[in-house]
Amino acid sequence: MATLLHIDSSAFPTGASSSRAVTEAFRAAWQEQHPEGTVIYRDLHAEPVPHITADATTAFYADPADHTPEQAAAFAERSRLVEELEAADAVVIGAPMYNFTVPSTLKAWLDHVIVVGRTAGDAPSLKGKPVTVVASRGGSYAPGTPREGFEYVQNYLSAVFADWMQADLEFIVPELTMAPHNPAMAELVPLFESSREQALQAADRKAKALAERLAA
Repeated sequence: MATLLHIDSSAFPTGASSSRAVTEAFRAAWQEQHPEGTVIYRDLHAEPVPHITADATTAFYADPADHTPEQAAAFAERSRLVEELEAADAVVIGAPMYNFTVPSTLKAWLDHVIVVGRTAGDAPSLKGKPVTVVASRGGSYAPGTPREGFEYVQNYLSAVFADWMQADLEFIVPELTMAPHNPAMAELVPLFESSREQALQAADRKAKALAERLAA
């Protein structure tokens, strides 16, 4: 049966997080199609992975027989994260925008699983793997908006997953998530609600379509 790797990185709990709500909708729709399948869940905020170290970096390019104890430990931890990603049939990632880019917890995870010559580069092991990113954001950074040039979530993750890892990448983008909380954005609440509903519907639709495709 198919395996879904579900990753959240929001600092907010499910009831207060737009990205978590949408990844949960994706997961629920996936499980509806794959009730006997496996879901591996990582909450990078609740259980962050360590920031990458020199030992973790060099260990992947050194003969394991020559590893120092520190390299061996770092290699084992990094290998576990890489193998978990490689083994998944599909991936869904909650990536809220914090200060124009991804949360540091998600960046730390990415630093571990991006391995040039293995998961990224000329012949990446993740080539063609379906990856869906829920890129929630407090305002709007869509093309044509005043802050279009400050959008570093989709740009960055497209470079990582689509260009470097050659994964089959799709985005779901719930935006204006600060509208209910910021009085200055009160008039945008209806647009936020519409964006949120569209994102939830897209998660349901994409998860079901992907599950059916992988089952074929």
